[in-house]
Amino acid sequence: MTTDVRTVDPTSPDPAVIARAAAVIRAGGLVAFPTETVYGLGANALDAAAVERVFVAKGRPATNPVIIHVAEVDDVRNVAADWPATAAALADRYWPGPLTLVLPKLPTVPDVVTAGGPTVAVRCPAHAVARELIRAAGVPIAAPSANRSTAVSPTHASHVLKGLAGRIDSVLDGGPCTGGIESTVVDLSGGLVRVLRPGLVTIPMIEAVVGRVTGIVAVEEHGPARSPGQMTKHYSPRTPVTLIDPGMTPLFQAGERVAILRLDGKRIPAEPTGYAAGLYAQLHELDAGTFDRILIEMPPDTPEWAGVRDRLTRAAGQLKSL
Repeated sequence: MTTDVRTVDPTSPDPAVIARAAAVIRAGGLVAFPTETVYGLGANALDAAAVERVFVAKGRPATNPVIIHVAEVDDVRNVAADWPATAAALADRYWPGPLTLVLPKLPTVPDVVTAGGPTVAVRCPAHAVARELIRAAGVPIAAPSANRSTAVSPTHASHVLKGLAGRIDSVLDGGPCTGGIESTVVDLSGGLVRVLRPGLVTIPMIEAVVGRVTGIVAVEEHGPARSPGQMTKHYSPRTPVTLIDPGMTPLFQAGERVAILRLDGKRIPAEPTGYAAGLYAQLHELDAGTFDRILIEMPPDTPEWAGVRDRLTRAAGQLKSL
């Protein structure tokens, strides 16, 4: 398969390019597209065979569900069986945007989307290319990150092609993603408000809308997950990652080639939003080098840094910093 790559304006995409990609989606094909978080690998969410192609292309385990993307808030009712007041309040404040809500699913949603579970994860993205593609396709789009399973997520089209060229039909190249890490995931399906994956919408931001939430649920090791991003090892470069405390002087073995990503603002901004936006691009760049290890200085344990800390601990395959 030859992967077709089309450049699109990230704020005003060419309708003809979008229409071509939408036709691929409707025909059961796979299209990678930019969102404000990372590039997603999209398929018709109501076509089980199409979504199965996503799993095959990525090498994704069947127990790891995918997020459904919709163009408008009202479109949630096509995939979710319930829309509680907490969901309406959060969507009113943070949609379109980097927030995913987990809700009871309708029977029309194929089991492959939800890993056979009773809930569905739904998001309304803020990126113009993503929303125009969903509108033009006329169907909700199931889209995990457009990379091989457990690898570093893509924030540039070149990252997508590195892992999926020849495995998917098309890539819409809308330039770099501005958010840089995946959406916050909030589970509203059981009466409580639980954060399953931290992200750019922080716990204080959520609590400002719905009151106190249950803390972050770090890992679901057994059976189907309710949300993507629950595996201990995820978002990982091929080069081993070791996390170090701020200011720590690491020990090296003789001849060892080591890259160090410190919180000094030299390689990447030393504040949460800028760091998140540049993290995966840095990991892709360092992974392309000839290093034996990548050492990463852990940022502060504060709500603003929670999404970044989560991605770093999973990139290293550990639950807390050293």
